[in-house]
Amino acid sequence: MPESCPVLLMTRSLGLGGSERQLAEIAKALDRSVFQPHVGCFHAEGFRAEELRASGVPIVCLPVKSFRGPTLFTGALALGRYLQEHQIRLVHTFDVPLNLFGVPVARMFRTRRVISSQRAHRALTPGLRRQFLRLTDRLVDAIVVNSEAVRRDLVEVDRVPSRIIHLCYNGIDATLYPRRTESRQSPLVIGVICALRPEKGLATLLEGFARLGRNREIRLLIVGSGPALADLQALGRKLPLGDRCTFEPAVKDVARWLRRIDIFVLPSLSEAFSNSLMEAMACGCCVVASRVGGNPELVVDQETGLLFRPGDSADLARALESLLEDNLLREKLASAGAMRIREQFTIARAAERMAEIYRTVLDS
Repeated sequence: MPESCPVLLMTRSLGLGGSERQLAEIAKALDRSVFQPHVGCFHAEGFRAEELRASGVPIVCLPVKSFRGPTLFTGALALGRYLQEHQIRLVHTFDVPLNLFGVPVARMFRTRRVISSQRAHRALTPGLRRQFLRLTDRLVDAIVVNSEAVRRDLVEVDRVPSRIIHLCYNGIDATLYPRRTESRQSPLVIGVICALRPEKGLATLLEGFARLGRNREIRLLIVGSGPALADLQALGRKLPLGDRCTFEPAVKDVARWLRRIDIFVLPSLSEAFSNSLMEAMACGCCVVASRVGGNPELVVDQETGLLFRPGDSADLARALESLLEDNLLREKLASAGAMRIREQFTIARAAERMAEIYRTVLDS
């Protein structure tokens, strides 16, 4: 493989989402003596766009407004021209829309190597889109997944050959999530920061919290926005949780809010590999997560956090009870979790792994 190989990393937008962040961090961290990173997207504004431009990574905004109109054809031609003008040798798509768009266009314009990503369980992808994704599986040289759970899904359900699947765990810049140093005082805060969607299983959190009783000095904090908000607020009133439960909208300064949380709970019903769980562990929260998807790959039960049965509010309440009753256990798990993130799930490590995948695919 020649030096300074031009590669194009593609995502739908450059906002605050998890895929966008992983793409931006990897593009910035790639060794420029080996790879020339470019970024392609449909919407070139947002927080990640500013980061990339400041790092000298060129961004191409493709004029695709809809997959059903003439801009799809215009965008395909624009992408083809960019691939040829910049002699892109590898295209890597990071999300479902770009898997569906970028993969066939890159093949049409004879890009040497094409990689797609599967960063969530395909069970969450609607039927027709899932069928199209199975078609793109046949066009790529490799598929990057962010957990062994997703790898198993692809092999067992979608019949993807295991030889083309490569694992690259998500990573974070742990320096942006310093551990809280001030002493912890009552009331203890149990909380979560995530998108409020049905698959996050947040009703289980509300019900589990309600089981802990009203006489404890504890509070529940739910930070995020999404379609499940109204239903969750209604459930909070029904239980009733009253002023012991607070909802806050989505925030940019996640680390500041995490430092308010003592026990971070992720009750997902489906989860590939959670960025929010990594952030909470890095900040020194003691974490409790449902035993689904990639959560057990991140949280080692009884060592770096606790796991509970998904959708089981009684099992969650038992886990929370054990932490509320044992301060030393809570601190031990929190400390071990923070160390695990700093040792194994850094963005530098993710970038190194992604570069290794790129080299393997280019040299094959």
